[in-house]
Parts: sequence; C-alpha cells; structure tokens
Amino acid sequence: MQPHFYPKRLYQWLTSSNFGLSTTDPRYALLEACLIGFLSALAALILKVGVGWLGGLRVSLANQFGAIWILPLGGLTLGLISGWLIEQVSLSAAGGGITQVKASLARYPVPLSLQVVLVKLIGTIMVLGGGLTLGRRAPTVHIGAALAAQLSSWVPTSPEHRRQMIAAGAAAGLAAGFSTPIAGVLFVVEELMRDVSGLTLQTAIVASFVGAVVSLILQSASLSFSSSLLDLPNISFSASEIPFYLLLGILAGILGTLFKRGLLFSLTVQSRLNLPLPWRMGLVGMISGMIVAILPPFFQDNAGLRTFLVTGELSGDKILLAFIAHFFLTILAYSSNAPGGLFAPALVLGSALGYLVGDFEEFLTGTGAESTYALAGMGGFFTAVVRVPVTAIVIVFELNTDFNIVLPLMVTCAVSYVVAESASRGSLYEDMLKTKGICINEAATAQDFLSRLTAADVMQSKVESLPSHLTLEEVFQAMSVSSHRGFPVMEKGKLVGIVTQTDLANSAQYSPDKYLRDFMTPRPITVPADAVLSDVLYILNRYLLSRLPVTEGTKLVGIITRTDIIRVEANKLEGNDAQGNESLQEPSYVVYQTRAPAIGEGRILLPLANLDSATALFKIGAAIASQKQSELECLRIVKVPKHSNPAQTSLANQPYRQLLQHLEKLGKNKGLPVHTQIRVAHDISQAILETIRDRHINLMILEWTEDSRTPGAVFGHVVDFLIRKAPCELVLVKLGDNHDVYPHNLDKDATWLIPIAGGPNAQRAMELLPGLTGLYNRSRSPIIWLCKVFSPDGDFPQYQALEQTAQELKRTLERLVIPLPIRSQSVADAVVHLATAENCDVVMLGVSREGLLEQVMYGNLPKTIARQVRSTVILVRDAL
Repeated sequence: MQPHFYPKRLYQWLTSSNFGLSTTDPRYALLEACLIGFLSALAALILKVGVGWLGGLRVSLANQFGAIWILPLGGLTLGLISGWLIEQVSLSAAGGGITQVKASLARYPVPLSLQVVLVKLIGTIMVLGGGLTLGRRAPTVHIGAALAAQLSSWVPTSPEHRRQMIAAGAAAGLAAGFSTPIAGVLFVVEELMRDVSGLTLQTAIVASFVGAVVSLILQSASLSFSSSLLDLPNISFSASEIPFYLLLGILAGILGTLFKRGLLFSLTVQSRLNLPLPWRMGLVGMISGMIVAILPPFFQDNAGLRTFLVTGELSGDKILLAFIAHFFLTILAYSSNAPGGLFAPALVLGSALGYLVGDFEEFLTGTGAESTYALAGMGGFFTAVVRVPVTAIVIVFELNTDFNIVLPLMVTCAVSYVVAESASRGSLYEDMLKTKGICINEAATAQDFLSRLTAADVMQSKVESLPSHLTLEEVFQAMSVSSHRGFPVMEKGKLVGIVTQTDLANSAQYSPDKYLRDFMTPRPITVPADAVLSDVLYILNRYLLSRLPVTEGTKLVGIITRTDIIRVEANKLEGNDAQGNESLQEPSYVVYQTRAPAIGEGRILLPLANLDSATALFKIGAAIASQKQSELECLRIVKVPKHSNPAQTSLANQPYRQLLQHLEKLGKNKGLPVHTQIRVAHDISQAILETIRDRHINLMILEWTEDSRTPGAVFGHVVDFLIRKAPCELVLVKLGDNHDVYPHNLDKDATWLIPIAGGPNAQRAMELLPGLTGLYNRSRSPIIWLCKVFSPDGDFPQYQALEQTAQELKRTLERLVIPLPIRSQSVADAVVHLATAENCDVVMLGVSREGLLEQVMYGNLPKTIARQVRSTVILVRDAL
C-alpha cells in the first residue's frame, strides 16, 4: 500500500462508528487524560522557560542602560504587542483564564482551542517577561483546558465527555505549573466544576498525575522537587502559638477581601475607561515599570523578589514595603486584562504577611518560627482571595511536604475563610463572571437536564422487534402494519442487527424468500441503559440516526428515538419533570441484593409482600420465566416513616433474607437466574416503579388479597397505582382460599376457565398458558374451558371464531381445549356459576388498564369472580 493512503485510512478510522463509540468509553477517557497531562506539562515548561528568558533579558538591559528607561519602555512595548495579538487573533486568551474555564464547564459557549493556546502562551510570556506582577499558573490552567477542548474537537465526542476532558486539562495545567497533582484535582472539584462523579475524578487524577510527573521530568533528571520551599528552616508548631495563627487568619481574611474588592473595582474602572486592549495593557505595563524603577533594585526581578519574600531573606521593613507594592501592582496589572494569574501573587503576599506576623510574635515573646507563619500565610491569603480552603491547604503542603505545617495551615485557612466569607461572599472568579452576566450558581441549579437523565429514563421499554429468520416478504408485511420505520432484529434473545426502511429500499435485488439476517444492518450502534442523554443525542447526530437500541450487556431493554428526547425537552420547557412525581420522592435504598448471571431474554419482577404466599408466587413466576427464557427478580420492600431517611434506617430483615436465599436455591434447581433485593422506601409503589426502571423489567407478577383493599381503592392503593403506572406487562394473582388449588396442588385433574372477549389482553393471557399449565405433573393434564359470553338478545351468535381460537390453543398447548359459548345477561354471573359448577382450579382473563379498574368499581367481572370463586384468579394486563 502506498504511503499517501495512510492519512485517508487514519481519517476513516477516526470517523468510523466503532471509534466514535469508543470516545465515550471510560478507558478512552483515561488514555486521553494521559495525553492531556503530557501536553499541559510541555506547555507549562515552555511558559516557564519563556518568561524566565525574557525576564532575565529585561533585567540585564535595565542594569546596562538604566531601569528608569528600560522598565517603562519594555512594559509599554511588550504590553502593546501582546494586547494587539490577543485583540486580533483570540480575545478569549485575555485575562487569567480561570473565568473562561469556569464558564465553559458551566456550559457557556466560551472559545477554547489551539488558537487560544498559542496566543495565551505568547501573550503571557510577553507580559510577565515585561514585568507585570502576575503569575503563570492560571494561564497554565487555561492552556490545559484549551488543549483538552481542541483534542475533543479533533476527535469528536459527546458534550459531557468534552466537559470532563476540559476539567481534566485544567487540573493538569495547575498540577504541571506547581508540580502539585492533588491540588490540581481539588481545585477542579472545589472551584471549577464542583463535580465528584467517578469519571470526572478519574480523568482529573490521571491528567494531574501525568502533568506533574512529566513537568518534574522535563525540569530535572530525577523526580525531586527543587523549590526553595523545601529548604525553609524551623517548620514547627506549638499550642501557645495558636493565638498568633488566629491573628494571621484574621489579617489574611481581611486583607484578602480588600485585595479581591480592589481587583473588582479596578476591573470596573478599566471597563468604564473603554480603552482598547493593547493600550490598556501597554499603559499598565509602562506605569508598573516606572513604579518598579523608583523602588529598591531588588524589585526589578520579579522571580528574585518572590524568592526573597518566600524564603524571608529580606528585613521586616523591606518585606512590608514589598507587600504593599506587590499588593497594588498586582491589582493594577490584573485590571488591564493581561494574560496572567493571581495564584503566585496571592501566595507571595500571604508569605510576606506570614513573615510580618512571625516577626510580631518574636517581638512579643522572643521566639517564633517565621517559616511556618510564611507557609500558613500563603494558604490563608490564597483562601481569602479564591475561597478554596482545601485546595490552599493541599497546595502549600505539597510544595513543602512537611507534616508539621498541616495544623497551623488548617487553622489559618479556616479562620481566613470564615472572615472573608463574612466580609464578602463568593469567590473572585464568580464575582468576575457575574459582571459579565454569567451566574454559575443559577447555571448549576438549572443544569442541563440532558446530563442528568439517562437513556433508561426516557427510552421506550416496550420494543417491537423482528426475529432474524423472517423472510423479506414477511418483513414488508410487518412494516406495512406498523407505525415504526425501523425494528431491532433478534436472534436467540440477543440483538444482532436493525432493519429500517432504507434497508428495505436497498433490498430490491433480493428474492422474497431472502432471510432478514442477510439484508439487515448487522452489529448496530447501541447505547447502554445508563448512558446520559447528552451522549445519546451526540451519537444520534454524529451518525445521522433516528433511533438507538438501548442494551444491558447483550440484552435489548428498550429503544430511544429523537421523538423521545424532544418530548423530554418539551416537558422541561413546560416545567414538567421528565420523571414525573418520582423526582419529588425520596429514592428507595437497596440494603441487600444478590445477582445471578444476566443470561435471560427478559426479566420478571416478583414483589413479595407476604411470607406465606411467597413460594406459591415464585412457582407462578418460575413457570412464566421458564416459558419466556427470562430472569426472575425477587423484591422485598420495607416501608419506613416519612421522617426517616431510607439510606440511614436500621432494619431487621433476616426472615426475608432467608426467604430470598431459599428462592435463589429453588431457581438454581430449576436452572433459572434469580436476582434478589431488599429496598427501604417511603412509598412502596414508587419503589416498585424505581425497580422496574432500574432493572428493565418486562413483566411483573403482583399478588392481590382481599385484605389488601383499603377505603377508596379498588385492589388497594399500591395495586391500583401500579395498574395505572407500571409500564411493563402485569399479571395480578389472587391465590385460592385453600391449599388444594393451583399452584399448591399440582398432582390432580384440574380445570381452567378462560373467559375471552377478544382484544390483545385476552391474547396475552392465553400466551402465558403454556408456562402456567406446564407446572402440573406429566401424568396430569388440565382441561381448558375457553368461554365466551353472548347476549341472549339479538341474532344467533357466531361461534366460529371461538372454535377457531380453541383449535389454535389446543395445538399450542397439546392439551384438551373445549370451546364453551354461553348466553347470559350477566358475564360475571355466567363465569362464577361455571367456575363453581366445574370446580375450576384457575380462572384467568385478560383485561385493559382502564377496564380492569372500571369493571371492579361498577361491580363487574373481576371483583365478583375474585370474591365468589374460591379458586386462583389470574388477571393479565399487557404492557402500556
């Protein structure tokens, strides 16, 4: 193959469906996080070397030609060039960059791209090398986030995945800038994203670790941190020093708040002046240069000055002068919207403040550990400005790695945070965003519902599918009578393909006897049930699909279409929650569960409310499960009062655990996969609905007893609610009054009465007969009475349809099926009389959701039968 074919092959691979789907896979996310960490570390090194080289050149020229000329002129020139570059190429590269990243993570359309990376790198090197008292770590955070966003655009992925990668890039940027991987992760969680979901943390941790390690490797041959902070002497702490650390925390809180307000005020003034960005940055650079030129010579080298302040190599009066000058010069520099951050200035100001408090303690007591106060002051001042106390504690500790600093650092940061929050609530970056009309708190409250809902919340659980052995002619017939334009294709209970109208349009060359498996689309794109809607919508748009099968492993559990998502969006706009009233309920809590292999074609739910009848219900459930090749899910729900938290309620559930374990053994003996769980809930019916949704239930078997009826309800509040709301197929069982009826006694000659009136529910009832009647011993064969009640008035009834149904059922069951037409004014009376006269073992009928309740309310069929017939009654309602 020729070399020039490789780019084409690479492009085809990147745009293939398999690769596109893998971009939402957590393993791909971790691999991408590693790459982001490496690139962020490389960018941090370029930034550090560039600023150091240009800053050294500026100091050298100042010493050679005079600071009074070089510093203002250098600040003006470099500020103008940097401002012009940002204004012409990428305005998003202006400022520190934290606000841009924070807004992007809050889903605001803020540009983050390679263009931003390049402009930010060049602009930051120019302004910091030109002498502005800003830091390079915030730009590194911005650059890391922009690199992640660019990588996500090269390899298209879902919006939620892109957002997590941006957070990982920001964490990697901070970790690479300070060589503090833990602080990088915490800053994302505490300030930028406030998201502690598994994938967000995993990618942030990996990116931060890689960024910090690569940064250390690029800076030295060994993984040893060379910062002078490690060399600070006398890191110690005693209880007698607590008042001074409290004082340091109070001062840091007050001065940090003043610093924050000064920054916001200066930004407001600059915006009102409405100067072009190049002139704003150039003039601020010139003014800063003039001020630094008239200050003592050690001010001319920003890096050297910061080292002096951190290590305490200056006298007390010089530290105070440096604190005041740094305080106001940083405010002035930041007001220009130059590409530089506040992390390093805040830490340096805190260090200077700590030394001053340490000198004060030494003046009063004659003793003191100034280095400890310096480190505690760094954390306290950083906390007061950015309002991230945990990040501040960890970042200083990671820089120093001395456990003796932890307690004084925690005391100082805690006091500083309380004082700062009392004086002015919210972080600097949130206030800056508010001035731009971006309210992060409101955005978090009204968070994009597409990232909160999953495919299981929106999908249609009832899926019309086609077996793979259908012929082309039969597929055409199925398409012609259905409103759907596509069907999943199943083979042995597994999803093997999908067929759409497009496939049929392309099947003209096939004969009518061609099997569906030969012209369907094999290995269709699917989504797992727990995929968030933003990922689902991304896949639908990327591959121009109108529907996606939803799977759990290899099992098809639902299908989701664009119409389903539009419906959810419409409900959201109308103020209706997509999950209805369930979202208002405290969710149930699983306190016990076991899982069997998920090898069934479906899943049947068996709620157990009564220990005495549980085994009988299990027999019925096992019979249906064996027929349908399904799994059984045995559920026990424990109701607790409204004032109790389900997740914190202590229970004595040993009897039900023993029962569930017994049912597991029964299932194992029958070769059935049996799952079990015990849930604690405020509302039993809502907990059952949660289980139906979470476990993708196809059919539910529910017991009904006369004792369960309550005033104002038909079958009882729980059963009534589930009849109306449960989306799956429902089998309602009232067990017989004695132990000589089904399913207790299976070794006798039995008679089943099946009243029918036509319709899909009666058909569904008869479809369950093979499994239910299969429980009898082989020597016993129950007789099926297929009954239809005709009115005695009017013309002579047509019995042919009843006889034809009986013949079909007989062939299916291989049992005796007797058609029995009856003429009566009352359906209920006729059925009850026949069931009593023939001593029927089971009365089974199919009913609709509305008909089931209405008939009982008006004293019709089900209620009368259930009360007057002593045998087992089974009511079947099809899926909604």
